[in-house]
Amino acid sequence: MQLYYFPGACSLADHIVLEWIDVPYETIRMDRNGIRSLEYLALNPTGTVPLLVDGDFHLTQNAAILWYLADRYSAAHLLGEPSPQGRAEVMRWLSLLNSDLHPAFKPIFSPTRFLPDASRVDEIAEAARDTVRKYLAILNARLDGRDWLVDQRSIADPYLFVMLRWAVRLNVELKGFEHLGRFLERMYADPGVRKAIIEEEGETAERARAAI
Repeated sequence: MQLYYFPGACSLADHIVLEWIDVPYETIRMDRNGIRSLEYLALNPTGTVPLLVDGDFHLTQNAAILWYLADRYSAAHLLGEPSPQGRAEVMRWLSLLNSDLHPAFKPIFSPTRFLPDASRVDEIAEAARDTVRKYLAILNARLDGRDWLVDQRSIADPYLFVMLRWAVRLNVELKGFEHLGRFLERMYADPGVRKAIIEEEGETAERARAAI
């Protein structure tokens, strides 16, 4: 099994899940030239990461990869309680992260894509930070009295972890989100999380945690 990733991208969530399910895998580090290469576009025409290759099966889209890994390796128990309601709870939070919070970061990463007027890029980025905080407030409330987004560790948690790392990197104010802060500490202490970060970014969990 191979995971194509880009350092700092949402593919880190899939990398963490590969560690959690404890199966053999290989990671392939991509760069901006690599994801535009004809060779890679033949595998993934969107020119994005992540891409998971499992034998002859090629799968794109972060949420789909997370679900596939958890479903195929069900012994890791990353899809919530074994009931329709339990699995739906995981999908609820995974969907919020994938469909609402993740896209909310895009105007911060690339404000000129949304507003070509360079003199107003700070304005659109700040508006996007407010939107990100709105979703983070929902997630912070969800973690009140909880260690994880559902009643047990699930595929939604690594995705949230990536989003929180983005928030720190992009100067989204996290003051007042104490439950999210505790969640970050818990994730950074996880051996699988630490291993994935070190492999992708060459930093220890201690250095990463110091940036919070």
